Amino acid sequence: MDDVAWGALALALTLFSGLYTWTRARAKGAASLARWSGITLLPLAAYFTHTLRLFGRIGTAIANWATGFVWSPVVWLGLVLAVIAFALIGVSARLSNGAGSDAPAAAKRAKPAKAVKGKAPAGADLGLGDDLDDIEAILKKHGIK
Repeated sequence: MDDVAWGALALALTLFSGLYTWTRARAKGAASLARWSGITLLPLAAYFTHTLRLFGRIGTAIANWATGFVWSPVVWLGLVLAVIAFALIGVSARLSNGAGSDAPAAAKRAKPAKAVKGKAPAGADLGLGDDLDDIEAILKKHGIK
């Protein structure tokens, strides 16, 4: 687009926004008038600073990238390969259980120890130890336990 087209776009956006500002100001008052007047001036400011053209170039670049992305068979092949790669990584993590050796298989074959009947000390199964003792002391201090 040439400079005249960008100017026409900026003027059209400014006029449209100005009409909206006028209707908003009549309904909402002075604060709305001030806010929307500032927004109305943004297209002209973008035109004079050549930012409007920049936004146009960015939009065109994104549109070109998106259409190339969607319609390119090579891109789809790359996506399929990426999905397969991530699936293989996930499967390998589940197969190794994070140990990277046969240690989990040996641990599964060993018989679990029988539980001793009776009351287990508080926090023994959680592995909290001293932390749980501190919590119990605080609860006793406040008369909760």
